[in-house]
Amino acid sequence: MNNKLLEIKNLSKKYHTKDGEILAISNINMEVYEKEFISLVGSSGCGKSTLLNIIAGLDKESEGEIHFEKENPKIGYMFQSDCLFPWLTIYENALLGLKIQKEITKEREDYVLSLLKKYNLYDFKDKYPSCLSGGMKQRVG
Repeated sequence: MNNKLLEIKNLSKKYHTKDGEILAISNINMEVYEKEFISLVGSSGCGKSTLLNIIAGLDKESEGEIHFEKENPKIGYMFQSDCLFPWLTIYENALLGLKIQKEITKEREDYVLSLLKKYNLYDFKDKYPSCLSGGMKQRVG
């Protein structure tokens, strides 16, 4: 049996605006287990990004609970926009998370280069984001 990684209970989020409250998500309940593949599907404005922002710790729920099996889990999250720094090269942008965490090693640098090759970005590693297409920027992100 796979281990439970995440449990969400009765999660809701309200945004306060000058016109009143907006209920972005209401009473979300779910469990995510190791080796599961989860998709959030819905129309624009239904709360998918709100839920992901709360799970990633970028926003706070109004009500409910989130429990992670591991304390301080590492969460990867692709934003809707690419969020690349225009003054850094593609390689420097790809290394940024490791640099911030002070986890750069030769082995990890080689791994990042192998990922750039895998995703057909290696030839652009010394270029800047302005040289890439939108899809290429998403792959770097």
